[in-house]
Amino acid sequence: MNVGFLRFLAIRGPLKNYALYTVLFSAVWMMSCSPERNTWTSKAYHNTTAHFNGYWYANEEIRKIEKTILDAQVDDYNRILRLFPTFDTAMASGYDKEIQEAIKMASLAIQRHPNSKWVDDAYILVGKARHYSLDWGNAIQTFKHVNSKSKDKDARHLAIINLIRTYVEHKEYNNAQAAIDYLAKAKLSKLNEKKFLLEKAYFYQELKDYDNMVRNLSAADKMLKKKDHRGRIYFILGQVYQELGFEAEAYNYYKKCLGTNPEYEVDFYARLYMAQVTEISRSRDINSARKSFRKLLKDSKNKEFHDKIYYEMGIFELKQKNLNEAIANFKQSVRRGNNSRIDGEAFLRLGEIYYDTLKDYRLSQAYYDSAINSLPPDYENYAAIKTRQEVLNEFVTHLNTIEWQDSLLKLSSMDTALIRARVESVVNERKKEEEARAKKRKRNRVEITTQENISIFDNGSDNTETVDWYFGNPSAMAIGQNEFTRIWGTIRLEDNWRRSSRETGPQIAQSNVPSDSVSTAAAEGGAETAAEDPVAAEYDRLVQQIPKTDADKQAAYDKIEEAYVKLGDIYYFKLKENQNAAETYIRLLSRFPETEHEPEVLYTLYLIHKDSAQAEAEKYASLLTSKYPQSTYAKILENPDYLHESGLAVEKQKVFYKKAYEDFGVKNYIGAVNAIEEGLALGETTFTPNLKLLRVLIIGQTEDISKYQFELEQFIKAHETNTLAAYAKKLLDTSRQFQQAEEKRRGIQYVASFDEPHYFVVVHRRKDKIESLITSSLEAFNSRNFQNSALKTSNLILNEDYGITFVADLSGKSAAVDYFKTFIEKRSSITPLGNYNFHNFVITKNNFDIFYRTKGLDEYLQFFEKNYQAQNQ
Repeated sequence: MNVGFLRFLAIRGPLKNYALYTVLFSAVWMMSCSPERNTWTSKAYHNTTAHFNGYWYANEEIRKIEKTILDAQVDDYNRILRLFPTFDTAMASGYDKEIQEAIKMASLAIQRHPNSKWVDDAYILVGKARHYSLDWGNAIQTFKHVNSKSKDKDARHLAIINLIRTYVEHKEYNNAQAAIDYLAKAKLSKLNEKKFLLEKAYFYQELKDYDNMVRNLSAADKMLKKKDHRGRIYFILGQVYQELGFEAEAYNYYKKCLGTNPEYEVDFYARLYMAQVTEISRSRDINSARKSFRKLLKDSKNKEFHDKIYYEMGIFELKQKNLNEAIANFKQSVRRGNNSRIDGEAFLRLGEIYYDTLKDYRLSQAYYDSAINSLPPDYENYAAIKTRQEVLNEFVTHLNTIEWQDSLLKLSSMDTALIRARVESVVNERKKEEEARAKKRKRNRVEITTQENISIFDNGSDNTETVDWYFGNPSAMAIGQNEFTRIWGTIRLEDNWRRSSRETGPQIAQSNVPSDSVSTAAAEGGAETAAEDPVAAEYDRLVQQIPKTDADKQAAYDKIEEAYVKLGDIYYFKLKENQNAAETYIRLLSRFPETEHEPEVLYTLYLIHKDSAQAEAEKYASLLTSKYPQSTYAKILENPDYLHESGLAVEKQKVFYKKAYEDFGVKNYIGAVNAIEEGLALGETTFTPNLKLLRVLIIGQTEDISKYQFELEQFIKAHETNTLAAYAKKLLDTSRQFQQAEEKRRGIQYVASFDEPHYFVVVHRRKDKIESLITSSLEAFNSRNFQNSALKTSNLILNEDYGITFVADLSGKSAAVDYFKTFIEKRSSITPLGNYNFHNFVITKNNFDIFYRTKGLDEYLQFFEKNYQAQNQ
């Protein structure tokens, strides 16, 4: 062999071997890709491919979805921020493409690489995708599948953590608590421990259990990373501690929040609330806090937050009991604001100050009125705020009636020249005030006018707070509109609407003025002059309302008398102001000694004083029994049960019932409930069940169907002998039929997952009354045939017709089927049950939950026939 040939072999030999090795290696590698193989090469291939293909892309889609939800969240910094953002079906439809892509890619990782270590993680991504698409049932089943099938304890724990979130979002709080209790006993990885603490905190936030919420967030503090939005969590911790009254801790967490360089809005509110919770022990500290507020105001970046800064300054001054400063800051908040919610809260605080501290109910009414117009209906305690506003509206109405009718009676004794002079003085003074306000040209947006009418007998007291723009304040507009209607009536919008010479004159409400008492201004100078001259217009308005005849004057006195009675009642029954109530009643008796309301007033004065001034109480009791011995109130003094026995309470309750039913008919549920409560306050009578049933009907309109059915059940139990019980039962049956029809319309779907604990169930007719018989027979059967299985027997009521007796803790499908077959084979030997008909079957724990909730007996019997009996024939 020559040297050249040898040299050729030396070159070609390695090349041929390299190609051969490459082919052989590729063949071995392709063989290792089979999902059935369990070699190290197969594991490496499937782990790598599953992770960086299916799982990675699915996880990216989930991240996009979570970013979309987070970006859409609108935070309300007036409340404790949500730990996790909300989402709904409308939002879910916007990221449906990402949902489907995430499920698709995760499913590929599961199906093509079943032996990889990323299968459990892929299943969890599928569960999260279904969670974010609000497919709660499948999300729950997916997480449960991971928990029951996975060999990786961290994956099982992570699945339960996600299951907790799904339960919370679906408001299944009992199931969420059970999952939390289970996981609390497990030893978790650091990452899962952090996630578990955050999920628990969110669970407690939804329950408004802020104490446990803050405990879990504090425990998670040291584990938080930047990607966990640490700044936001620290801010929430500060808010919760502030809510709980731990202001030092709140300050520390607001400070920690600033240390994370959060987004600007969080940064601003953290600084704002830091000033609010600064520990105040010396005047220097107070000045330091005020300086912090002023610094925030001076920062040009905070211009859009001035309303919130002033609001918090008002809260701060209120805590220091500086009412004047607090009031001034709340007013500035409204004037500087562009946020109706903050406006509403500022109005509310002003209303509370004037109500609770200053006892100026007229001003309080105006602020409460504006608060209700500004706050959203879902505001905390909105119903209570609305109730107080309505009470104050009624109070001010009666107060204005007294003042206005007194003014008109005084005018009736004056000559026209003096009246015109007074009117001119008032109009000119008002004109000067309007001109002065116009010159200020401030940015003020509200005007609160507490006087319904400008009285020409104004004593100079300033009960009016005004700023520039009348039409910026709904309260002032409402007062003006009511006053216009009261004086002019309901008239068409047209030219010369005030002229007395029009063919169809204005219908003057509540004036009681005879037809010949028309405006003297129209007769003397013509209607055109009155329309152009504000003095003449005001004079014309007053003249039409001034009582001229004895009958007109008596009508005015009657209105004043009735208003005093109503005012006293409001003071005593609604505002709980005993002293003011007593003074109002005494003033009534002084001005109207012959009033027909004297018996009622004397009795109320007795009630006011009986616990605090016994001598005064005895005085009023003596007057009542001596002057009106046959009156109802005198008889109540002698016999506290008189109302119940006489039936007078029934008649009063009927009046309240009528009012409540009318409010119910127009969906004024708050007014209806208030009327019902007033009726119930009269005591228990034969008519009381009517009021209580109407209250249940209101619950049916305002709360969920379960609460409605529960209240109906309670009513039926409490009033079994009452004829209304039959009607309530009919309502309950109708509601349940509707609920069942809805369940069937949506379709009852049982889950074909059998590798879990089972129950053996006996469904029997309740009218047979064999619950105890079945229980004892099954316990005897268990002791004879399954004494080593530690089985438990329990009872439940399924519905009105059927009861359930079930045997728990059958370990799985095979054990359940074995139990079922043994029972069928030996049923004939269970003598006590031979004479009765009942259904019996086995069912998984999860399907039992569905069955008990939906009452779908027929549907489950079909499911049982298909999945248990058919497979064992």
